[in-house]
Amino acid sequence: MSTQEKVLESVSVEELISLNNEIVLFNDDVNTFDHVIDTLIRVCDHTAEQAEQCAILVHYTGKCTVKTGSYTDLKPQCSSLLDAGLSAEIQ
Repeated sequence: MSTQEKVLESVSVEELISLNNEIVLFNDDVNTFDHVIDTLIRVCDHTAEQAEQCAILVHYTGKCTVKTGSYTDLKPQCSSLLDAGLSAEIQ
């Protein structure tokens, strides 16, 4: 294996490890669909369609993964979702 292959392999493993976390949004009886959709668009950079699909999934299944990435990147986004009154956690 060449040095270049080893470096690429190391980067790929690091990328996989760093993307193991996800923000899971949970259903509640408080927030409106519009509020959830607007918040996902603002905080998680969702498209309107993506945010609407997540809101529907949360409503009918009780939860939905709304963002994946490194813990460091997800922490402020999860905090913003919580500050907006949504129920979310990083898993």
